[in-house]
Amino acid sequence: MTDQLGALTTIFTEFYYWITVVLMFLIHVGFCMYEVGASRYKHHQHTLMKNTMLIPLVTVTWFFFGWWIYWAFPTGPGLAPSIMNESAALITDESTFSAKWYMPNTEYMAVNLGDHISGVFWAAFLLFSWTAASIVSGAIIERITTFAFGILAIAIGSVFWTIDAAWGWHFDGWMLKLLGYHDAYASGVIHAIAGGFALGVLVVLGPRIGKFSSSGEPRNIGPRNPWLVTVGLFLIYTGFWGFYAACNIPIFDLGPEYGMEGISYWTATNIYVTPTTLSGITFNFLMSLSGGLLAGYWIAKGDPFWTYSSGLAGVICASAGNDLYHPIQAMIIGMIGVVIAYKLHYWVERKFKIDDAVGAVAVHGYAGFVGLVICGFVLNGYPSSGYSVGAMWDGSTYASINPLGQFIGAIIMFGVLGMLPGYILAKILNGMGKLRIPREVEIAGLDYEMMESAKEDEKAVSSATR
Repeated sequence: MTDQLGALTTIFTEFYYWITVVLMFLIHVGFCMYEVGASRYKHHQHTLMKNTMLIPLVTVTWFFFGWWIYWAFPTGPGLAPSIMNESAALITDESTFSAKWYMPNTEYMAVNLGDHISGVFWAAFLLFSWTAASIVSGAIIERITTFAFGILAIAIGSVFWTIDAAWGWHFDGWMLKLLGYHDAYASGVIHAIAGGFALGVLVVLGPRIGKFSSSGEPRNIGPRNPWLVTVGLFLIYTGFWGFYAACNIPIFDLGPEYGMEGISYWTATNIYVTPTTLSGITFNFLMSLSGGLLAGYWIAKGDPFWTYSSGLAGVICASAGNDLYHPIQAMIIGMIGVVIAYKLHYWVERKFKIDDAVGAVAVHGYAGFVGLVICGFVLNGYPSSGYSVGAMWDGSTYASINPLGQFIGAIIMFGVLGMLPGYILAKILNGMGKLRIPREVEIAGLDYEMMESAKEDEKAVSSATR
C-alpha cells in the first residue's frame, strides 16, 4: 500500500469482509437454536454438539484442502479455456488471493503484513461451508451417528460445495462460460447442493421411529420449542445480510474491465464482477423475504414453523438473480418458490417416505433449484458475468444467462454434486454400520447415550486411579 487512497481501499475491503464473517456467524447460531427447537428434549445436547463440532471439522479441512479445491478446479475437467494466466496478472505472488502466507526474510511472525484480503475472504467462504453442513444437519436430526455426521459435514462443507463454487461462482468457472450460469447469492451454489445432498442421505438413513404409521401415513413431529425455532430463524435472516454482502466485491474499478481504458468507474459488483449495489440488493432481500413469509403463511394456513421457514425459502429462491431483479420480481419469485417447495415437501414425504425433520430439503434444495430455473427465464440475455462484456483476455466471451443453461446448472447443483454424492456416502457408511444409531438409543434419546458414555468414562478413570 504505497498511497493513501490505495491503503484506504484495501483496509475498507478487509474490514468489509471481516464484518460479513461476524454477521454470518449468526447464521450458525441460528441453525443451532433452530435445530434444538425442532428436536425432542431427549436429543437436545447431541443436536447442539453435532452443530458445534462441525465448526472445527469443516474449518480445519477447509484450511488444508477446501480452499485449494476452489482455486484449482474452476474449469472442471478441461471443459473451458482458463483466463487465469500470467498475462492476465490474476495469479502472481503479489495476488491478494495468493497462497503465500509468510513474509519473506522474517523469523518473527507467520502473518503476511502485505496481505490484507486472503484471510477474511477465506473466512467468508468458510462460513459458507459451515452453512452447507448445517443445512444437512437439520434434515437428519435424532437418528444419525456423530461419526457419520462428521464425515458428511466434511464432504459437503470442504469438498462438494467447493467444487460447485469453483464451477459456478469462480470468475473462471466453466459453467459461467459455457452455460451462462448465474447464481449471484447462491440459490444453487450452496442451497440447492446442500438440499440435494441431504435428500441423498435421507433416502438411505430412513425416517425417525414413529414418523409413519403402520399404514404409511406420515405423523407430524412438531417443534418442541417454538420460541427457539423463531429466534433461530430470525438470527438466520440477520446473518443472511452478511451472506449477501460477502457475495459482493465492495469497491471495484470497472473501467478497464469494460474496455474503458484510462477511465475509472468505481462501484460494488457481485461475485462475477457484474455491477450491482448494496442498495439494490437491500430492496430485493427484504422483498423476497416478505414474499416468502406471506406465501408461507397462506399455503401453510398460518402454521408458525412453515411461515418462518418460508421467509428463508423466499430469499433463497430469489437469490440467484437478486443482484439484477426488480424488487417486485424478487417478491413474486420468492412467493412462487415457497409454494412449490411446500407442495413438493409433502408429496415427497408421502410418496417416498422421506423424513426431513426440519424441511431443509424443501427450503434450501427445492427452493434453490426453482430459483435457478426462474432466473434463467427472467434474466434471459443478461450477462452471466462482468467478464461477459467485450472480449476476454484470451479472446473468448462468456455465454449469457439463458433458461437451458440455468436448468442444466440446477441439475448439476442439486443432483450431480448434491444428491448423488450424499446417497453414495450414506450407502458406504450404512454398509459399515456407522450411519444410524441403534433403535434402543433412538428410543431412549441420544442425550441418554452421551450421559451413559460419560459415566463409563468416569468409572474407567476411577478404576485407574485406585
